[in-house]
Amino acid sequence: MSDDHDAEPTGRPGASAAHGAHGRPRTAAEKWTAFKKSPFLPATVLIFILATAAGLFAGSYTFSMANPTPHRIPAAVVGPPDDAGGKKFVQGMEQALNASLELHEYPTYAKAREAVDEQKAFTIITADRSGVRMDLSSASGATVGQLLSQAAPQVGKKTGVPVTIKDIRPLQQGDPRGLALFYISLAAVIVGFVGAIQLSVHARALNPAERIAYTLAYALLGGFTIAAVVDWLLGALSLPFVHSWLILAFTMFTSGMVFTMFNTLIGRWAMVPTWGLMVLLGNPSSGGAVSWPLLPSVLGHIGQWLPPGASVNAQHTAVYFPGHQHLFPYLVLAGWSLLSCTVFWTWRHRHPGGRPTGREHAA
Repeated sequence: MSDDHDAEPTGRPGASAAHGAHGRPRTAAEKWTAFKKSPFLPATVLIFILATAAGLFAGSYTFSMANPTPHRIPAAVVGPPDDAGGKKFVQGMEQALNASLELHEYPTYAKAREAVDEQKAFTIITADRSGVRMDLSSASGATVGQLLSQAAPQVGKKTGVPVTIKDIRPLQQGDPRGLALFYISLAAVIVGFVGAIQLSVHARALNPAERIAYTLAYALLGGFTIAAVVDWLLGALSLPFVHSWLILAFTMFTSGMVFTMFNTLIGRWAMVPTWGLMVLLGNPSSGGAVSWPLLPSVLGHIGQWLPPGASVNAQHTAVYFPGHQHLFPYLVLAGWSLLSCTVFWTWRHRHPGGRPTGREHAA
């Protein structure tokens, strides 16, 4: 009797059905469902995202920097507007550059110099009977200054107009190509959103106010470190230290909060729009590596409204034109920070981080 009870009834319908369901090949729909729940889906998506990002990264910088072409270069003009030599020289420069010199006439040299200091002009052209004097401002844009200094002697020789060239606002000795400000701004942008990524990974339980406070804290310390290394340790630039430090900190905070905003809106894929906005689009169009008159016109306009361009503009003016600071780049940084913080705070319940409050525990 016990043998009959212990024996497994191989012919039970339930057992046979279960064995058949487990052993049959999975359908395509079942395989897709299992794949979506596995770690292989995000890993596969990342392969394509990273490959695309690599190509776009190289392409965006190559497009804007590999062959910079002038479109229009603002120039201040002092002297008789009907001077024959001056006209021949300007026409020759436009032909040589394949671009237009956007001429603005000023009654005195002092007024023209003020326009350069306000960054409304890249050069001052003074024409008289003895020839043409071209005063450049490398600090206004190193690439534009280099282009003008190379073209002017050739044009003068071709047109028979004597040309004298002088750099009235040179770059600092430790930054002969004008790239140091671009690099420190780039560091602030990238470390800014990388810091926010690390907070989301290693300090996931931070509540919204704490997350904003810690973003501000690493921005202040990181900005100080960048300025200290570049100025005090390396001596590459002589910075207006507090001013430059705060611009860098503002940039880092803005960049970190932009990632936090996207992390709130789209979760784990927040790096994609952050990278696209701040690195692929923002840095090449910032005017830091290539001055805006040499950028494709669309990029030159867009870059001024993005955090990297605002950071470069603010830093550039603080270092080389300290008495002529503009409000616009600070408004751009403030606008992006305010937008990011507002979106994060409004939809903070969607952010993947945070922890229950005391009230939620009690409930």
